[in-house]
Amino acid sequence: MDAEQYRRTSHNVWEAMAPGWERWRAQLANALTPVREWLIQELAPRSGATLLELGAGTGETGFEAAARVGDGRLISTDFSRDMVGVARRRGTELGLTNVDYRVIDVESIELHTGSVDGVLCQSTYMLVADPAAALAETRRVLRPGGRLALSVWGSPERNPWASIGVRILVERGHIPPPEPEAPGVFRLASEGRTEALLDRAGFGSVRTEQVPLRFAFCDLADYERWLIDVTGPLAMVLRRLPEDEREVFRARLKEALVPFSADGGLDLPGVALCAVAS
Repeated sequence: MDAEQYRRTSHNVWEAMAPGWERWRAQLANALTPVREWLIQELAPRSGATLLELGAGTGETGFEAAARVGDGRLISTDFSRDMVGVARRRGTELGLTNVDYRVIDVESIELHTGSVDGVLCQSTYMLVADPAAALAETRRVLRPGGRLALSVWGSPERNPWASIGVRILVERGHIPPPEPEAPGVFRLASEGRTEALLDRAGFGSVRTEQVPLRFAFCDLADYERWLIDVTGPLAMVLRRLPEDEREVFRARLKEALVPFSADGGLDLPGVALCAVAS
């Protein structure tokens, strides 16, 4: 798949994910709390600052930052119009008045050069067609001295919440093995690669940290519904499986999740690779 075809497909996928992300918003926000707290602490937003959140999804990370900038403002963005709608509804629910909502592609940010004081980007750069272009654009819109706080996902071994389903689908022949250089959940799991991309984008100071977190589910059915509702390209494959293959997938999933059973439910660990750069 060439880059332009990937961009079109990815856009359609994340438009389709917006309703599920809205349904699971509270669960996602709770699980991602350690990452959100790390990003905001490292960004250290000041009163009066203009912040930009890229790939905002339901907007929770940016909204928490917006509450800290006083008379400043947050530009909450996603390249999915439907996802921006999800964030707008959540921001309205929270009563936020200092947030602008925009449809923006991280590879081509429609803002003036040097127009924001800080950028937040959670779980997005590894999914774009050209992360180098996205990071260069991020550097461009930052004012001198501005910071970027980002997260991507660590290694598959440390993120069974995502890797188990992928492994089963590969083994069953429903998807090809992930290519290390192709867009995907684990594309930027290497600290070295992420740091190199930030360096080439013009960031002179970079610090990374592995941040652990956990995804909790009531039972196998709860986890399967979550996979189908929120996991992007993986969800689209699962939605297309015929029922007999869905049964096989469910049985294999149940077996693989035995080590993560806890108090009648499931407790799946994860690790985010977080970075702050300026």
